[in-house]
Order: sequence, then structure tokens, then C-alpha cells
Amino acid sequence: MIEFWLEYLGDGGALMLAGGLVGLIFGAAAQHSRFCLRAATVEVAGGYFGPRLAVWLLAFCSAVVSVQGAILLGWLDVSEARQLAATGSLSGALIGGALFGVGMVLARGCASRLLVLSATGNLRALVTGLVLTLVAQASLRGVLAPAREALAALWTVPGGDARDFLAVLGLGQVTAAWLALAGVVLAVVFAVLRHVPMTRLIAALSVGVAVALGWFLTYVIAQSSFDAVPIASVTFTGPSTDTLMGLVNAPGLPASFGVGLVPGVVLGAALMAVLTGEFAIERFGPELPMERYLIGACLMGFGAMLAGGCAVGAGLSGGSVMSLTALLAVFAMWLGATVTQWSLSLGPDQAVAGTP
Repeated sequence: MIEFWLEYLGDGGALMLAGGLVGLIFGAAAQHSRFCLRAATVEVAGGYFGPRLAVWLLAFCSAVVSVQGAILLGWLDVSEARQLAATGSLSGALIGGALFGVGMVLARGCASRLLVLSATGNLRALVTGLVLTLVAQASLRGVLAPAREALAALWTVPGGDARDFLAVLGLGQVTAAWLALAGVVLAVVFAVLRHVPMTRLIAALSVGVAVALGWFLTYVIAQSSFDAVPIASVTFTGPSTDTLMGLVNAPGLPASFGVGLVPGVVLGAALMAVLTGEFAIERFGPELPMERYLIGACLMGFGAMLAGGCAVGAGLSGGSVMSLTALLAVFAMWLGATVTQWSLSLGPDQAVAGTP
């Protein structure tokens, strides 16, 4: 089957098709489950371990158990993934993750949540996401790139076992898979106790499965292709930047997994919002200061590029392959978001809406 699509569409076309499929699933599942790292951190900061935290834990544990199970069964090999094979930055993960965490509280949503909400008619999320994308591009190749590179160079770690959290801990693949399965079971129990509706529980698990599907499809395409194809999964800052810059600077976009992922997420989230009657135009208002959103977007754009991924790119995709730097980044995101939420003196009820 993969050989047919590779022959018919080429490597780029097959990757874009895979990205579109994964994005469609992720967008619909993320919209229905209200998956949002920011909302989970707000609950924790308010001392309330509620349904938003349960949804995030379901998605994270589902991604880990799906990926680690696939590796154990021999269906997937992530040793060549960028998050493990390339030289990483511990300083970038910690500083960038913390900046991202601060930014997502100020902007009331991480990069993935902003994209999902943009598809449901939220103009605040759309504007914030565009600013985030522009700052990310400036951090990758523009005026902010020297600062990003300097901070990333402060503390680096070589690729390979030094960047593999399982290898650092001395844990085997079987142990990792069983621990991940136990995590899923506990997350399901916690979600039931917090009265998460069954459809949202399933949707949260589907978010993690979409991440695993991304790794699997790009791996299968890489194995079947005659050219070097990088394996990857769901992440938003880089693909959103590439898509926007391609639309602005070129008459056509080079086909890739990320280029298929972004419109797939938009379509999936929009369809889910329409089907559930949740599509609605939302704007900035006097009680929603635009400057706070823009500051948050700038911090997230720079932080994501410094950390090597956003809340999903590092938190789910990088975390599911047990990348040391990715796990440190998501830890720093939690810490930065929690401290910021405390400083704003907001209660846990602010997380319930889950929208910026």
C-alpha cells in the first residue's frame, strides 16, 4: 500500500497525505476533548486536580504507550528521530520551555490550542497564532536567531544514549511499555473520577494515538523510500512557520508531513466544532487585553524554537519517544506556566472554559 502511494504521489506527496490524515484525527480529537496544556496547568496552580488535567494525562499516557508499544513490537524505530539522534540543548529545553509556559498562560493557550481554536471561529486565537508564527520564524532564521543559538549553546548534550531518557535511567523497552500502560490505566481511572464524559475521554486518548500514528506513518514511508526521509510526528510551531512563510514567499509549498498536518488539524477541528454546534466567531474585548495575548505569543514563538518544540511537539511527540530534552522542556513549561498563573492570582475556574 505504501509503495503504491509513494509511486503515485512521490515521497513528498505521501508525507503530506500522512500529515493530513494525522492532522484530521488530531484536530477533531483535540477540539472535542478540550486538550490543552495551559488549562491543565491552571488547574494545578489553583490546587485543583480536575478534568483538564485528566484530559492532558490521558493524551500524554496514550501517546507514550502507543509509541513504546509499537517499538516493543518491532513496528517502529525512532532511534534516528531528531529528538534523539541529533545534538540537543538542555539549556534550550529549560529556558525555552519556561518562556513557552509563561507565554501560553498570558495568551490563554499553547500553539496547538490556538490553531484548533482558530478553526472554530476564535479570532483572538487566530491573531495570536499568527504573531507566534512570525516570532518563531524570526527565532529560527531571522533577527532573533543569534540569541536563540547563544542560549542553546550554553549546555548541550550529544545525540544517542545521552539524549534517551530510558537509557539514562537504565530502563529496558519492556519496562517502559508496562509503565506507560499503567499510566494509561491510572489516567482513565482519574478521568472517570473527575467525571470526564466518555466521548471526551476517548477523544483525549485519540490525541495520543494520533501522535503515535504520525511516528508510524513517517517511519513506514522512510523505510520504503529510496531517499532519506526524516521520521517525525505532530508538532506545530515549525510546520505552521513553514506553511505561512511558504504561502507568503513562494507560489507553491513543497510537500511534506508538516504542510499536510496544519490544514488537516484546521479541517478536523472545524468539522468537529460544526458537528457539535460549537463554531462561533469570538473577538477581542475590553476584558480581554490584546497586549497580553501578543506578549504571550512572542514568548511562545521564541521559547518553542529554543526548546525544540511546542507543548505538543515536545510534550507529546518528543515525550512519547522518551527524549531527555523534550521531557525537560515540558517540565519547564509546566513550571513556567504554574508560576505565572500563581503570580496572576487566578483560580482554577479560569481553566474550565479552555479558550483564549
